[in-house]
Amino acid sequence: MQQIPTQRPYTVMLIVPTGIGATIGGYAGDALPVARAMAQVVDRLITHPNVLNGAQLYWSLPNALYVEGYGLDQFAAGEWGLKPVHQNRVGLVLDQGIEPDLRLRHLQAADAARATLGLNLTDYVVTDEPLGVELRTAASGATWGTIQHPDSLLRAVNQLITHAKAEAIAVVARFPDDLGSEALQLYRQGQGVDPLAGAEAVISHLVVRTFKIPCAHAPALMPLPLESSLSPRSAAEELGYTFLPCVLVGLSRSPQFVMRSDRERANMSWANAIWADQVDALVIPATACGGSAVLSLSQTSTQMIAVAENKTRLDVTAHHLNLSVVEVNSYLEALGVLVAHKAGISPNALRPTLPSIQPLSHS
Repeated sequence: MQQIPTQRPYTVMLIVPTGIGATIGGYAGDALPVARAMAQVVDRLITHPNVLNGAQLYWSLPNALYVEGYGLDQFAAGEWGLKPVHQNRVGLVLDQGIEPDLRLRHLQAADAARATLGLNLTDYVVTDEPLGVELRTAASGATWGTIQHPDSLLRAVNQLITHAKAEAIAVVARFPDDLGSEALQLYRQGQGVDPLAGAEAVISHLVVRTFKIPCAHAPALMPLPLESSLSPRSAAEELGYTFLPCVLVGLSRSPQFVMRSDRERANMSWANAIWADQVDALVIPATACGGSAVLSLSQTSTQMIAVAENKTRLDVTAHHLNLSVVEVNSYLEALGVLVAHKAGISPNALRPTLPSIQPLSHS
């Protein structure tokens, strides 16, 4: 019997940059419903921790790949491939600056993930110095940050990789408590920019860039006082003492990175890896088109979809950069575009009027 050739998996990348005040995806895992819906209409969804992390809330999506932002940029540039795995051994780094009681809370969360979810964690390491996280805000309102002792973080990660054979790294750093700040109050009411997100990205980028393995971060903070006017979009971060569970779940099946140099040498390690030329579509906020991954994929055949309803503190549009995108108002509309694209149907054919075909202009 003649076999019918099958199409390759329809692959979509969903990006909501962190720390820029996105109205969807700028809070506590509030882009997760978008990812869940998108995973139903695509074969493979590639996204990042900012989309899937919801503190103690998470949702495992079998066809979603959890990829840290720096790794996502390298993937989009064609430098790194993504090799899916069944499971990772996750190593845990705890900042020496975390108080004993708060450290115990995170260790109990790690043990709960082992006992209740069956995750494979190595022994943990405490950094040999406090990391010294400092938070910053740019003029645009976007957040970023620094750590005073990045070398201490890298030494701890190296121990986990060398001695515990860790394949992915979860980092818990002590972040400053700023209970009275206006930024925190706005964030809790669903109106501001996540004050922690930019610094979190700095930490995970450093680990991924240095060691080329999956990494994600969970901040350690003292519990906040009850807030009666709390926004539902911020509420996931108010449920307990730690943001660690979603990070451990994501890292447990995060794809490993494969270098392009291995591909060029025909190394078998990349045999089943996913590469940027397999990304069929990219979905992004309409005002956040200037990221590295977006610019890289704009040079390929990837269909870019910009969502106007997801406003951010930035104003970097496809028009400003002369990028070719399909502009939609909402993620609901973006889902429709993806369904049509996957089916090989022009979105114009779904509209009430369709202009007649025209002769090619030579101008």
